Amino acid sequence: MRYVIFGGSGFIGRELTEYWLAAGHQIIVVGRRKPSHTSERMGLSYYSWDDLDAQPALIEGADALVNLAGASLSQRWSPGGKQAILSSRLQTVGRAAKALSALEHKPAVIVQASAVAIYGTSLEAVFDEASPSTVSDFPSQVVQAWEASADEAYRDIRLVKLRTGIVLGNGSGAFPKLKLPYMLGVGGRMGSGKQWLSWIHIRDMVRLIDHCVHNPLIEGPVNATAPHPVRNDDFGRTIGSVFHRPHWFTLPAVALKTLLGEMSEILLLGQRVIPAKALEHGFTFTYATLHSALEQLKAE
Repeated sequence: MRYVIFGGSGFIGRELTEYWLAAGHQIIVVGRRKPSHTSERMGLSYYSWDDLDAQPALIEGADALVNLAGASLSQRWSPGGKQAILSSRLQTVGRAAKALSALEHKPAVIVQASAVAIYGTSLEAVFDEASPSTVSDFPSQVVQAWEASADEAYRDIRLVKLRTGIVLGNGSGAFPKLKLPYMLGVGGRMGSGKQWLSWIHIRDMVRLIDHCVHNPLIEGPVNATAPHPVRNDDFGRTIGSVFHRPHWFTLPAVALKTLLGEMSEILLLGQRVIPAKALEHGFTFTYATLHSALEQLKAE
């Protein structure tokens, strides 16, 4: 099979590339620029967005396209930062659609990155793919616009909108930052600790993408979260238990807001998200519980 990954140099993209290469597939990675140092590997090609704009035929014959591109939310949400976060997502969807329009044979499926932020936040509600979107803050505004852009751009192609929670892995992403206070002996809950954290292990993340690509019955929103979300306090206690570190320090909400500004909402607010569609379509999580996921990351 021949797969195209936009944003393939990021945390999830790198893992997905390795997963598919190991399975014998051909991979085309498209990013803002080609890596300056890349080893020659069978079945792996790198192109820039400018290359693709000039020659859309570079991705002719692809069986699936995965779009993970977009600026990180982990930056101060100044007006300029917010604009960069939103525009990077909409622009990559637009450029992908432009390339697809020039192809003679379009891919059978597009997996488009999205996020669980689209459900809004709640301490009590449980969200699955049938839950309505709620625009209540900047992240939910971004995700709603992102998904609307994808719906418009990828007409007549099976579209999977992968609503991702916090992806746990050692190489990058949120987990090394969440673990660091525990390694320094000052781990503990953030704010009240009651906010929900919907997570997924990086290996299950890439397996779920593969599952969505190969199952023609899956389309629309798909929650990329493990079936057992936890509250912030329980998340921290589990880190402490697995890594044998104390869980005692409380980081007050006011301190987080002072340090991070509006971006503190990511840590202080949350949602309890269930992967109903993945389970309905037969996906089996290797790491369904947080304890099993952290044990694997510790052993890695």
